[in-house]
Amino acid sequence: MEIEMKIRGLMMDPITNMPIVILKEACGSGILPIWVGVYEANAIALEIEKVVTPRPMTHDLLKNMLVGMDASVRKVVVTNIKEDTFYAVIWLERSGTLVSIALALRIDCPIFVEDEVMKSSKSQAGAQDRIKDEELRRLLENLPDEDLGRYKM
Repeated sequence: MEIEMKIRGLMMDPITNMPIVILKEACGSGILPIWVGVYEANAIALEIEKVVTPRPMTHDLLKNMLVGMDASVRKVVVTNIKEDTFYAVIWLERSGTLVSIALALRIDCPIFVEDEVMKSSKSQAGAQDRIKDEELRRLLENLPDEDLGRYKM
């Protein structure tokens, strides 16, 4: 079963000082923190803030290729978590045919997470070492909206 998620924001982990993308259930209260690298966080922050870079980034190239191929992204599904790394499949549609390829994030489309990934992420030892689930939930619930998305390099 897939759970639809929305990007809630991007923040720094106050303990490890690593960037975290926060996904929140579209129709629920579940939260999925995904720790990402500095470069990935920077690319995501630029897109969230709609900053235009002097040169296209890799994500922009992929988006332009999809547009040029007359393909659209139907959804992104996070399908697995292994050793603190999240794996996703991007579902593309072209000429009425659905295909999937493993890529990343850039095009505005629904994001889903397999319910097993949600359950597994809560039990991953590495994530628990970084910050306790309850502590993260409390931090996120009390964080003002204006602070989400304020990612600083």
